[in-house]
Amino acid sequence: METTTYGFGRTVPLSFVDAVEQVKEALNQEGFGVLTEIDISATLRDKISVEFEPYIILGACNPQLAHRALQAEHEIGLLLPCNVIVHAHGDHTTRITMMDPQAALSIVENDAIDPIATEARDRLQRALMAVDDSGSGMKE
Repeated sequence: METTTYGFGRTVPLSFVDAVEQVKEALNQEGFGVLTEIDISATLRDKISVEFEPYIILGACNPQLAHRALQAEHEIGLLLPCNVIVHAHGDHTTRITMMDPQAALSIVENDAIDPIATEARDRLQRALMAVDDSGSGMKE
């Protein structure tokens, strides 16, 4: 797993379509639903006539964690949901990157948010690692 100051991800030898499907399933297994799905490629093509690699942003939300966060910090909705990107990365690989909730929520000066952000991060990391790059479906 590779990390940045604001996210973590990995490149897998899966088609874009297979990777999106597996990411959604892995998120679901960790209690996240996908609330939004933004097709960046289609948006850029339709709005400014630019061709771009297959690239999608999934807005993932775990309702229990979101509820706890909203109880602790009512305006935290500005920082929800957790974004996950999936994009074609070369001819035969796909890149999956997830925002780091600890990094995103660290700007909130409320100690009650820290354990929620940690749990969200742990769940997202498990979802990321559950994507099976062998081509046989989700890892057990």
